[in-house]
Amino acid sequence: MNDNEKLTIIPELKQNIEKIKEIAGGSSDLLVNEFITGDISCALLCCEGMLSTSVITQLVLEPITAIPHKNNVGELFDHIQKHLLLSTDRPTAGDYETLFRLINSGFAVLVAEGASSALAFGVQGYAARGIDEPSGEGNLMGAHEGFVETVRTNMSLIRRRLKTPELVQELLIKGDKSKTDICLCYMKDRVPQKLMNKIRSSLDKIRLESILSTGYIRPFVEDGRFELFSSTGTTERPDVVCSKLIEGRVAILVDGVPFAVIIPRLFCESFQTLDDYAFKPYYATFIRWIKYAAFVVSVLLPAVYAAIVMHHSELLNSTLFMLLVESEKQAPLSIITESMGVLLMYEVIREAGIRLPKPVGGAVSIVSGLIIGDAAVSSGLVSTPLLTITALAIISGFVVPDLNPAVTILRFSFLAAGGIFGLFGISLLACAVLANICATEDYGFPYTAPLSPFRKRGMGDTAIRTGMKKMQSRGFTVEEYHE
Repeated sequence: MNDNEKLTIIPELKQNIEKIKEIAGGSSDLLVNEFITGDISCALLCCEGMLSTSVITQLVLEPITAIPHKNNVGELFDHIQKHLLLSTDRPTAGDYETLFRLINSGFAVLVAEGASSALAFGVQGYAARGIDEPSGEGNLMGAHEGFVETVRTNMSLIRRRLKTPELVQELLIKGDKSKTDICLCYMKDRVPQKLMNKIRSSLDKIRLESILSTGYIRPFVEDGRFELFSSTGTTERPDVVCSKLIEGRVAILVDGVPFAVIIPRLFCESFQTLDDYAFKPYYATFIRWIKYAAFVVSVLLPAVYAAIVMHHSELLNSTLFMLLVESEKQAPLSIITESMGVLLMYEVIREAGIRLPKPVGGAVSIVSGLIIGDAAVSSGLVSTPLLTITALAIISGFVVPDLNPAVTILRFSFLAAGGIFGLFGISLLACAVLANICATEDYGFPYTAPLSPFRKRGMGDTAIRTGMKKMQSRGFTVEEYHE
């Protein structure tokens, strides 16, 4: 932090303005408007593009300039505070650090001759993206509202759904340079106090210069041990956040990021969507088990195929065995090499489709599907069964997009284990993965709850999806797991 920012505000107006301009370094977006009101010299400071011109004119400039004669600046500030409602958000600043944070947050700041503090008025009006449907968490029957980049808008989306005074939204400021607003959201009657103290302690350890995404914060609120799956989750849906808050979780909103961080995260939640609660329980249970099966297929199918063909061909019937032999004898590479190559090519194509501009991104699927895929099979570089198996595994991974990073790495790991050691290698690696998942926890909450440790109350929304009448009397919260 600059030493000048730690100084208290200079009472002399001209020296004060000179110091403000010095700290700002001649930045062009700092606007300084000097005027006289109540026979006292004042200046209104603001940041261009961060406030609404019409609002500041009608609610601030006109009332302030109409103030009658005052004997001193104390009477002037007292009149403004007690007799003028210029804005609903009216903080004060006693030092230059606070003053610049308010200016750069869209506040209009009033400084006056003889005053060692400044009055700020919330007149934000910067450009922001409107509330739109979430891009990565689609649904059929739920709301079509997603978080935006403005943290206070996101706070209002949560408040609209939880109007209870038990909901607390606590604003913090993190980042030495960015001064990013971070909001802690929790239900004070549901969340364990020990959990809140631990989370605040973790956030106090942040010494970053800037916070530009949730990825800057998550390492500080997660266990430092190696974890295959993240013990914190993210969502861009306010209704999902509200459901987690009711269960006793904590959500963190970051200004400038349309995602919320959920603490703690449970493994079973990756297979749950809001649509599960809009359909009949039997259909929701059916869809949920499809997701469980898709996760297993996505991780293990290429590995099991390579292990059986290379090490355990006796498990195949004669007809299927001859078909695979006929297709594989034309391929010049081993099965494990082919599988690794196809999976790596998919990751390259996926990354290219994400990073390219949207008008060009469509060409990636055309080139990859019609040209590369067809040419690879026709030329004999890749066998048709292996390409089919790989495609099924990749498509199955789309069912649980939250787990995609872990699934991608596990797919390659299991493929290597299966290709080298067969089904024994797959079993051994599966035990290691299971042990890592069971050992994953965040602030004492097990990642595998309510499966391990087993809680019968939680099975009604994990193994199956019971009706809402039963769920309202058998609510599951994470509080019972807290140490």
